[in-house]
Amino acid sequence: MDKKIKTPFNKVIAAIDALNAQDPNYVIVDGEQFPKELLYSQRMTRQLERFENEASQELKIAARAQHICRWKSPREDYSMNRVGYLKWREDLKKMHAELTGTILKEFHYTETFIDRVQFLIKKKLIKKDLESQTLEDVICLVFLEFYFEDFAAKHEEEKVIDIVQKTWAKMSDKGHDTALTLPLSDTSLELINKALA
Repeated sequence: MDKKIKTPFNKVIAAIDALNAQDPNYVIVDGEQFPKELLYSQRMTRQLERFENEASQELKIAARAQHICRWKSPREDYSMNRVGYLKWREDLKKMHAELTGTILKEFHYTETFIDRVQFLIKKKLIKKDLESQTLEDVICLVFLEFYFEDFAAKHEEEKVIDIVQKTWAKMSDKGHDTALTLPLSDTSLELINKALA
């Protein structure tokens, strides 16, 4: 067994992964099948490591737990309008924060540490709190690199451009610079350039 798994931090990461591995929704990447939210959480960690290699443990945990058990609260359970969407997003943040807090308590983390992780998962004070902003940048980068092309294929160009502009507005200058270095397809780059023109 890997010795590092014995540290509290690695036990927390393993616990998050164990829950996300239960996702009944699967995606196939390079011929291999992955539980959807487990793959997402691992992509978040890898992007955070590239974007901010001195991230705190609180930020690393918040990134890994960003979508913890998301499938348990499907979008279809809420009204299919903007009010329903916003309520769904807020409820998800609370659920992710509470689940992660329960894991952290199990491994005897302090209330201060838990509060900070939950603060980050709820993405509070973006633009004012450096770690909240870093997490938002990482979320946007993961979306652009791995999920944007599929999203764009399902929606009208006008809506896609609007989403890119809203995503860009959430990001820092460092996030913008990093986004432009992502391995994006020509189609995605063209849409992003239209949105930013």
